[in-house]
Amino acid sequence: MPRSYPPEVRRQVIELARSGTKVKQLAKTFAMSDATIYNWLKQDRIDRGEAEGATTSQQLELAAARRRIRQLETELAVARKVNEVFLAQGVAPKGSTR
Repeated sequence: MPRSYPPEVRRQVIELARSGTKVKQLAKTFAMSDATIYNWLKQDRIDRGEAEGATTSQQLELAAARRRIRQLETELAVARKVNEVFLAQGVAPKGSTR
């Protein structure tokens, strides 16, 4: 799993890079890869509207939606399995009163 950095570190690195500090120097100073910094800079440009792509807030919404979909799919699978068990035992799903 990728290492996560505190938001303050990310903001500081982005500010330094935008002010002209070389990425190689920042990577060495903060003990992180060049790719991490380049990815942060790319996402910062997207968030500022300078480049095309999904903003950070859109990515967070999408991740939340995907988690919710996974949860609902799991609940549906459980309900289907319960229904199969009841039908196998001859129990009507709604317990008819007629």
